[in-house]
This record gives sequence, C-alpha cells and structure tokens, in this order.
Amino acid sequence: MNTFSLILVIATIVTALCFVYDWRYRRPARLRYCERMAQADPTFNKKKRKALLEPTGLIGQLASLFPIILIVFLFRSFIIEPFRIPSGSMMPTLLSGDFIAVTKWSYGIKNPLTNATWIRTDEPQRGDVIVFKYPEDTKVDYIKRVVGLPGDEITYRNKQIYIRRACTAGQECESPLPVEMIPTGEYMAQGLGYTERYLVFKEKLGHTEHETMVNPRAPEFLAHYYRQEGGFLGTWTVPEDCYFVMGDNRDNSRDSRFWGFVPRDYIIGKTVGIWLSLEFDNDGSGLLPSWLPSGIRFERMGGID
Repeated sequence: MNTFSLILVIATIVTALCFVYDWRYRRPARLRYCERMAQADPTFNKKKRKALLEPTGLIGQLASLFPIILIVFLFRSFIIEPFRIPSGSMMPTLLSGDFIAVTKWSYGIKNPLTNATWIRTDEPQRGDVIVFKYPEDTKVDYIKRVVGLPGDEITYRNKQIYIRRACTAGQECESPLPVEMIPTGEYMAQGLGYTERYLVFKEKLGHTEHETMVNPRAPEFLAHYYRQEGGFLGTWTVPEDCYFVMGDNRDNSRDSRFWGFVPRDYIIGKTVGIWLSLEFDNDGSGLLPSWLPSGIRFERMGGID
C-alpha cells in the first residue's frame, strides 16, 4: 500500500468531515451574528462580514484546508505524480537529480491505495519509460524503459537486444531481430575517483528513438541473470499481462534481466517529462552540505524520448 497516498486519503477524509461539520453547524451561527452586526453597526461592511465568516478554531482551520488537500489528492492520484531520479540507471535519458512528471491516467484509472486498475485506458508500448512498483519490494518505486510486451521473446547477448515479437497460435513466428544501435559518441562519467568511458548509441524501440549507454569494459553478469523456467540463460518469454523492462544505462541497471517481469498492475504511470533538474556537486567538505543542490540544469527541463 502507498503510504503517502494513505496519508492523503486520511487527511482528505478528516478535513472533509470538518468542512461539512463547520458548514452545517457553525457557519449558520456566524451568519446570524453577521446579520445582527449589520443592524447594530452602521460601519459594518463586506470586509468585516468576510472576516466574521472565516472558520475559527482547530475544526475551522482543518475545514479551510479541505479544498487544497482534495485538489492535491485528486491531482496526484489520477493526473500527474512527481518523482525524483535517485540513480544513474536511466542515463543518458534521465540523470540523478532529475524530477520527472508521471501521468497516472496513461494506462488506466487506478486505486490510489493499492494501485489496482479500475478502468484500462491504454496499454504500455515498447519504448515507454514507466514508473512501477519494484516486484521484489513493492514499497520501492523503479523507473525503466519497456523493451518486451506480453508474448515477446527477449534475448540480451553481447550487449545487444534481440526481440521476437509475440505471435498468435497457428501464425508463423518471425525470427528474433536485433534492435538497431547507431553509435553517436561517448560519455565520460565520474566513478569512485576515476573517469569511466561509455559508448553512446541511438536505439529505436517501437516508435521511440532514444539514447543508451554501454560500458565496453564491463562484463555481462550472466550468472546473475534471472533464469525463466524452461528457458535459456539470457532469453526470456514475457508472460501475459507482464512487461520486460531495462535501464538505458545498460551496464549499471538492475532490471528485468536480473529479477524478471513487471506485472501490469504494478505500473504506476508513464514518464512524460522533466519539470526540474538539480545538480548535487557539493562533496560536503565545504560550507554547504552534500544534500544541498549546487545548481539547476535548465537545459534538461522538458519532454523526454
């Protein structure tokens, strides 16, 4: 269960009860008092009347918060939810310190507490960047790119993706096809006291073109791959209502290669853009703590591939 959503639900219910109680039982008394004041005080005006009608006390203050909390709850639960990128597993598409906007309605209207789908609106597409509940610990939110759809056969070998699309019974299935990777340059990333060189490729999944990173020095961790029952190591067949996801930083991403598939009901929403991007370059040795942002990356704000 989503803890923050639960807090919002409770806050919405409490403030709603306070609002109804104040409107039903306390506001009429304030209105009567305003009528008496209007008759007794010649200087009584709209400004004084507005001040007297303001809710007071704890119940009144909570009642005043109800419209704000309701809007926040509805917006976050059914429209857009913000998330922060904590790691580099989606580089170069998303960097640590990016704050992303995730649409909650893209794939369905969901229960804000359990994430169960009430109404399906669309299906995730190959290439979509999605936020989902990590299958091995549903208290943790993950962000990856959809590579395999239900029924697809996915193979990852020598840092190359091969996809055999789903085919229906009686239909001749196509052979696995490699996902085209076009070299576009290099990316230098800081490691623990050293600079690591990554190769950058342009890749196309479905209708989406995006960049991926590969570390030519990093080995494939085949021994740690998730082995599907009845399948070969490094090859996976995506079950019904599940998806195979990977990070764009292929050698620095714990994804479906290592733990399996994302059930559809675990998907929170689709990433549509970056609304804020902060740099955290403070090492803590100076006056500023390391958790304090050192700058804003304005050039990164906007939509993503």
